[in-house]
Amino acid sequence: MMVGMTPGLRLATLPALDALTGLVHGFEQRLGPAGWESRQAGQARMAAALERWGRLLLLKQVHGAAVRVAPWEGTPEADAAIADAPRILLGIETADCLPVLIVDPRRRAVAAAHAGWRGTALGVTAQAARALLARGSEPGDLWAALGPGIGPCCYEVGPELRQAFGDGGEEFFRPASNGKLHLDVRAANRRQLRRAGLPAERILSLDHCTFCCQGLYHSFRREGREAGRMISFVGFRG
Repeated sequence: MMVGMTPGLRLATLPALDALTGLVHGFEQRLGPAGWESRQAGQARMAAALERWGRLLLLKQVHGAAVRVAPWEGTPEADAAIADAPRILLGIETADCLPVLIVDPRRRAVAAAHAGWRGTALGVTAQAARALLARGSEPGDLWAALGPGIGPCCYEVGPELRQAFGDGGEEFFRPASNGKLHLDVRAANRRQLRRAGLPAERILSLDHCTFCCQGLYHSFRREGREAGRMISFVGFRG
């Protein structure tokens, strides 16, 4: 992992993706305490900081599995997007949910997904990967990066979530000492990527728990409605 600081921007990146020609990506880290800026101000700050690389496109995330094809105007409802034109940066906002970035360096195409437990149960990451494949990408060409999200160490959930993950989903739930269950969203999304055909060695992960790492990330579960949002992004320069 590499961390870079520029005015108005603090990012973690993955070296393997940094090495892909023309690609820009990052997982935003917090610059201030909960409530220090509005969500709209954070979006504007990030858009301005990233402008040298391209136009930041965001979604109205609704915890579903719909995939939008860039470009667009405004903030359409969806939880994943794909782009195959330069200077389009797909952005995902999170504060415990998992941001997933997918890259095809051969076609210079990208996808991004917002994977909370609902979106993960609906297969949002698989849908994003399939959308790239439908437009000509090959599974073996793809790279994926799972960003910071609440980890199984801290993600306590109710037993009713087992049913949402269907047959085989029990492997993502771990019993805790208090009798509760903890959910591993990262493992569930990794399986979706593998089933879409991505090689295991090309599925990268920034294994930071947003709940544990208070100094680095916002967390809705820790901070409630005052929690800010981090923007993860991916795209190709012109």
